[in-house]
Amino acid sequence: MNTVSRAIGYGIGRLSEETGVHIETIRYYERIALMPSPPRTQGRQRVYDASHQKRLIFIRRTRELGFSVEEIRGLLRLVDGGNYSCAEVNEIAVKHIDGISSKIADLKKLSGVLAAMASQCGKGSVPDCPIIDALSID
Repeated sequence: MNTVSRAIGYGIGRLSEETGVHIETIRYYERIALMPSPPRTQGRQRVYDASHQKRLIFIRRTRELGFSVEEIRGLLRLVDGGNYSCAEVNEIAVKHIDGISSKIADLKKLSGVLAAMASQCGKGSVPDCPIIDALSID
């Protein structure tokens, strides 16, 4: 069993505070292997170091930018291998941008549909609502 002294690292609470990532999310990232499992103390507490912090910040930022877990996994595979090119990273980024553009187009369509429904609303006090009616039609 790989055990370490608490003096050479810090616990999950501190990692959470320093990165802004919730403890349960950190554990989740470990379960799905985005984060490497850290060594543990003899008391079975996780012990993190600066490399865990750097990786977790990377994961948090990519999630904030809307990258999927699989896209992040792909980026991390490149980084972990240490033998990546800017072109490989760019390819993943461009695919992500295409996905964002598609979502923006869908959201614009959705906004138009909802605006049309809302414009038909009489804003009355009776339970007759064209928005609910439109959403109830298959």
